[in-house]
Amino acid sequence: MKISLQTKIMVLVLSLAFLIIILLTASFTYLESKQIEEQKGRLALKISKTISFMPEVIKAFQTKDPAAIIQPTVDKIGKEIEAEFIVVGNKEGIRYSHPIPERIGKKMVGKDNHRALIEGKYYTSKAVGSLGPSLRGKSPIFNESGEIIGIVSVGFLVEDINEQVFHNVIRVAIISLVVLLIAIVGSILLSRSIRKDTMGLEPYQIATLYTERDAILQSIREGILAYNKTGLVTMINQPAINLLNIKGSSPHLKIKDLLPDKNLYQVFKTGKSQIDQEMLLENKTVIMTRTPIFHKDEVKGVVASFRDKTEIEQMLNTISEVQRYSEDLRAQNHEFTNKLYVLSGLLQLGEYDEAVQMIQNETTDFEIKNQILFNQIEDSRVQAILLGKMGKSSEKKIRFEIDSNSSLEKLPDHIDLIHLIVIIGNLIDNAFEAVVNHSQNPEVTFFATDFGKDIIFEVQDNGIGIPEKNKPLLFNRGFTEKSSHVPRGYGLANVKEAVSKLEGIVEFQSEIGEGTVFTVYLPKEQ
Repeated sequence: MKISLQTKIMVLVLSLAFLIIILLTASFTYLESKQIEEQKGRLALKISKTISFMPEVIKAFQTKDPAAIIQPTVDKIGKEIEAEFIVVGNKEGIRYSHPIPERIGKKMVGKDNHRALIEGKYYTSKAVGSLGPSLRGKSPIFNESGEIIGIVSVGFLVEDINEQVFHNVIRVAIISLVVLLIAIVGSILLSRSIRKDTMGLEPYQIATLYTERDAILQSIREGILAYNKTGLVTMINQPAINLLNIKGSSPHLKIKDLLPDKNLYQVFKTGKSQIDQEMLLENKTVIMTRTPIFHKDEVKGVVASFRDKTEIEQMLNTISEVQRYSEDLRAQNHEFTNKLYVLSGLLQLGEYDEAVQMIQNETTDFEIKNQILFNQIEDSRVQAILLGKMGKSSEKKIRFEIDSNSSLEKLPDHIDLIHLIVIIGNLIDNAFEAVVNHSQNPEVTFFATDFGKDIIFEVQDNGIGIPEKNKPLLFNRGFTEKSSHVPRGYGLANVKEAVSKLEGIVEFQSEIGEGTVFTVYLPKEQ
């Protein structure tokens, strides 16, 4: 069973307040009882001294009936000071005054008169007298010769002292109760305030959300970071760290040190998102989206998500290559469909000899190509790509030959279909485009071999060749010799990138008017 945050705060605050109140009350009670006791003791001793020095009390000891003089005097004093008793006795401890007249003439009790009657000292003591336990002030009475002739004992009952302490403690307890009530109200208000700040979530819910958020952020391939108004990065995931090339760990990253953009704080001013904006980051072009974080209609921070544009282009190019491969297969299917229609027409017209001749020609050409394709090239992926290109070449009226010296076994697993489509497909397509409008007898030759430690692909065309000035730019992304409204210049750049990923080499030879040869070397082992 999970205890709510409000309950935890209330229990903690009230327990702490109750403990403090108990400790303070106990301390106050102890100190108050000591203080009252000291005050009463000093008062009792002071009064007893005063009475012991009264001339009429001293003279009364010289009369036949001292009690007759002393009793009325001390009664009057006792009523004024509210002492429980004032007892005057002679040197033998016989009482001359007492609150209870019947006890006059009897011996004093308590056994605490020795120091006053023998040693002549003034002091306070606690003892149990005829009226009960009491706090007493003792003073000796001296005659004119300096001899001890009696004793004065002024006392306050311990019961009365405790009652006074109790009344004081009751007042403190009432104040403590008020403080406890204030603590209850304060704890309720505090817990509500904290709950409001946490949007009504309990700590375990916040912990769960944090764990889930961290897992989600780290699983996203896009770079994500958040920063506040001061520019302090408050959150960043691992893809962002990798993309921004952040070394080590620093808890005080500044956004201006990571993203050199003048519009970093524009979202705070406008409160509007900035979507898919390109930004140059070192040698990379990234696409960034900034989204404001609102709290109570105020922008408290910004979440920036960004991704490498190069990766997006690679993905689009890969999709484009797969689409092109699909179109090649469609072209092959279209070409064979057309031939079947022609053959059907010849048969319907009764031109059987011409139909047979057409079948023989197609069969011979197909057998020659297939013999090389299926007997000498054993990798089914390369076979599929070449079959598609055969159909496309036939549709474009280009002579596409597979070199009879080609020999290729099944390719290693690290060379996948996408790599082959990008490399072989682009080189052959480029060769087709080079010869289709620039040669009277357009011809493209493909050669493949895996003899030795490398796999070699070679594509040769009899086009017009590549001008010398364009050769250094040939593998640059976006460079093209063709004019078109469709973005071009990515094919050879993709070939170069795919070959580099496979730790291979691509090179070319070209002479104006003699055509071009592209050769790719891929290591068998990676």
